[in-house]
Amino acid sequence: MSVQLLANILIGIALVAFLGYRQATWQYLDPTRIWRTPLVMAVVGVVVLTRTRSTITTTDVVFLAIEALVTIGVGLTMGSITRFRTAGTPDRKGRTIQSRTGALGAVLWIVLIAVRIGLDVLGGHLGAHLLTSTGTILLVLALNRAARALVIDGRIPRGDRRPSGMMVR
Repeated sequence: MSVQLLANILIGIALVAFLGYRQATWQYLDPTRIWRTPLVMAVVGVVVLTRTRSTITTTDVVFLAIEALVTIGVGLTMGSITRFRTAGTPDRKGRTIQSRTGALGAVLWIVLIAVRIGLDVLGGHLGAHLLTSTGTILLVLALNRAARALVIDGRIPRGDRRPSGMMVR
């Protein structure tokens, strides 16, 4: 097992565990924060990919496109199943709206992981080796989180809003 493969596995497990936990528990919702995670993952993913010395083949592009479509679809679904509630007391930042996707969100993470592994294995056999890059993994997760954020941003219960994006009761 190569060091890169081991690093990819560890990073993937850590990100999935972290994001899965956050999906299953009620979290205070900050409309600007839902965009921060995909942006950071995308920037880091692009930086890592620019350091990759692999040649990009047509097979890589096809498998990346398939994976992008699947991950965006899962992200859009996660955004649409997100539930909202108003907390009894605001957090220290004054936020009162909370959100989560619950058990179905966790199932969608499992589906996303299974599809990702399947595409990696099949793509590897067909010569698509860019799929296993840490940068690609981060970009795929960034796409998922951005698709989710897009839907959630449009569904957030809105009231009178402060300039900072916080809800006013």
